[in-house]
Amino acid sequence: MKRIGVFTSGGDAPGMNAAIRAVVRQAYALGLEVIGIRRGYAGMILGEMVPLGVRDVANILQRGGTVLLTARSQEFLTEEGRAKAAEKLKAAGIEGLVAIGGDGTFRGAMRLLEEHKVPVVGVPGTIDNDLFGTDYTIGFDTAVNTALEAIDRIRDTAASHERVFFIEVMGRDSGFIALDVGLAGGAEVIAVPEAPLDPRAIAEGLLESQRRGKTSSIVVVAEGAYPGGAAGLLAAIQEHVRVEARVTVLGHIQRGGSPTAKDRILASRLGAAAVELTPLKEAVERKKDINRSLLALSRILAL
Repeated sequence: MKRIGVFTSGGDAPGMNAAIRAVVRQAYALGLEVIGIRRGYAGMILGEMVPLGVRDVANILQRGGTVLLTARSQEFLTEEGRAKAAEKLKAAGIEGLVAIGGDGTFRGAMRLLEEHKVPVVGVPGTIDNDLFGTDYTIGFDTAVNTALEAIDRIRDTAASHERVFFIEVMGRDSGFIALDVGLAGGAEVIAVPEAPLDPRAIAEGLLESQRRGKTSSIVVVAEGAYPGGAAGLLAAIQEHVRVEARVTVLGHIQRGGSPTAKDRILASRLGAAAVELTPLKEAVERKKDINRSLLALSRILAL
């Protein structure tokens, strides 16, 4: 294997650029060429590909988003679309792929492998932290810290106005962001999709807090925890108790920004490891054999 492709797909996550950088630099160290595929599977179908060298990925470690861009492709969901993508990869001489993304990205990669025998290694990149097989995904730590900073600021306002704030964070099917942010931010209530919600019980809990003299509260709600998100949950609670409350939706602010040190390091390690994993292992082992042979020769010459 001499040439590999790398792409990002689905929702962007802080740290994706660090992963791209690591893939390119590790591949270069092992004597492999890297082709960057722009706009994910959509760009793969259109053949939007550019060679990536070490200098091409300089000064991107600290940048959020993805320099390769990302998109969602309805065409790739079809067999015809995947066949087009496989043909473009073959025409570009790409023998293996490194896919950086989340669950949808990995499902697409599996289809390419099963239908067209394209070798793929997946690098988990999603702020939702909802992929099996890894403790943390690229972007999760940054998203949590971004949301936490916002909640700390909102708590000051909540205390000043003696209000309850319902803060909606990302997490359509996963409550990891809400759980970590809620714990770190001292939220009175954390609503996640994985656990059933009872608006009446939450209302009674907020009332009890008021009886104890608490004048403000923070309720963290994952966007998929209740129909209508934080606004929907507040409306349901207001049917049982009237509270002075406001809703803040943090939205896509959680996806952007410079990645934390933890995300940069995680992305760098995962990107480098992806190049060394099967099915790219054969090229790596050849490079290692050459290095061992050169080392042995240098020792002989030094005698």
